[in-house]
Amino acid sequence: MSAPARLYATVPLPLPPSEGDHPELLGPPGRRVLVQRADDALLVQRLDGAFVPSGEPVRLPAPWPRRRGGWAVAPDMSLAVFAGVHAVRAVEPSGAIRWEVRHGCWYGACRELHESYDEYADSPDHRYPERGSAGFSVDGALVWAHVRGPLSSGELSPATMDEWLLLDAGDGRLLARADARSAAAGSFHLPHPTDPRQMGLSIGEGQDGAPMRWGRWDGRTLSVEYVDGDLALTSVSPRGDRLLTVTHDQDALAVRDTRGAVVDGLEWHAESAVPRHPEADPENDEALPYWDWAGGFVDGTTLIASTVESDEEWGAGRHWTIGIGGVGAGTPVEVTYPAPIGPRPPEALGDGRWFTPSASGEALYVWGLDGWSTPARGRASRGGIRRS
Repeated sequence: MSAPARLYATVPLPLPPSEGDHPELLGPPGRRVLVQRADDALLVQRLDGAFVPSGEPVRLPAPWPRRRGGWAVAPDMSLAVFAGVHAVRAVEPSGAIRWEVRHGCWYGACRELHESYDEYADSPDHRYPERGSAGFSVDGALVWAHVRGPLSSGELSPATMDEWLLLDAGDGRLLARADARSAAAGSFHLPHPTDPRQMGLSIGEGQDGAPMRWGRWDGRTLSVEYVDGDLALTSVSPRGDRLLTVTHDQDALAVRDTRGAVVDGLEWHAESAVPRHPEADPENDEALPYWDWAGGFVDGTTLIASTVESDEEWGAGRHWTIGIGGVGAGTPVEVTYPAPIGPRPPEALGDGRWFTPSASGEALYVWGLDGWSTPARGRASRGGIRRS
């Protein structure tokens, strides 16, 4: 049994793979944008309802090279926030710096509060630092930032390793802060699709673990749900009431509520849920499949997931669709594509579709399941978010 995918759109990229990072499709239906990070800028292209580029790309100048941090872009494309080694900086399309928040250095052995990128730009020991991330709320009014402590002016303990900040997107004013209780190697943000006062944070600590946090802001206080277990947060459901996670060991894929509890019956252990790759050695224990740290809600009743990493030694990576609309967990069904795709996990759009890179890496393919004449619209938003 397989699930045939139908090609909905082909989206050309502003930059070839050699000049830009992996691109993202962001925003709610009808207000999608294509975002790609070059070394010196973030390029943001508005797309119409059929994923056709509309107008010229907006170019937001970057304050440091792409290997030195992550980014986030406002839903209206008027502002980019770059989460760097020493600071979070908001930049307008003109290149003007709207605001900056300095913090501790993401190179682990460094205890300096740098004032500029130039201080360590040519330093060999700062070449491959850890990194935090930033994310816009769905309405673009707030910026959530995961930074290395301490800030240049501190309230938390000097021993705090990582902080989670809530900032006013307009002027960078610090609204709230919390101890992230982590020692991150990297992170990324996933916003609530309709509520600008909720945000998810997925943290990677390398081999040590994968803490997950869910934040709520009531206008005065930031409360953080410190979810138990080592979990990579990969997606938020279209209604914002469910989360998709993969365990740090990549064994279990699960749908959870925003407190972190597994929804009854919605958990899949890779070794029992999906078969070995057809070219894998049946006697080799290392040939057992495991989930990618990826996947998402195609819509409110369907997931997309993948086993690309565990499949790569044996052949083409596999993608899986899983129905969650009935009682209990559906069985993962392999997705088949009518055209070659790139060797990356799929990324869900929440309105009945998902996207993958083309085999050449020069375009994105937007897919739906074959037989869906009109993908569901208006149910999801990824806000203005991230790339770590």
